[in-house]
Amino acid sequence: MRDWIVLGMEIMPDHAHIFVSVPPKWSPSDVAKILKGVSARRILQEFPKLRRAKGGGHLWTPSFYVGSAGNISAQTIQRYIESQRKYQDDDA
Repeated sequence: MRDWIVLGMEIMPDHAHIFVSVPPKWSPSDVAKILKGVSARRILQEFPKLRRAKGGGHLWTPSFYVGSAGNISAQTIQRYIESQRKYQDDDA
């Protein structure tokens, strides 16, 4: 098992916000690649029709955004992630 801690997560219709703490030995690109790979594998196992619908079994785009907590608190990041559902619900 990896020594990662998921601190927050919000799943949106077309993207996901994941707040994860990982040791510095992991590069952000490796973290994104692993998260996308594991989640795609599990989703496509549960919903095999998506493999055909999405063209060759690619669920995620190759792009991603990574931000560092830096000088802000974990609570601030968690509040931001949780607030994203509110904005999505307001648009519906």
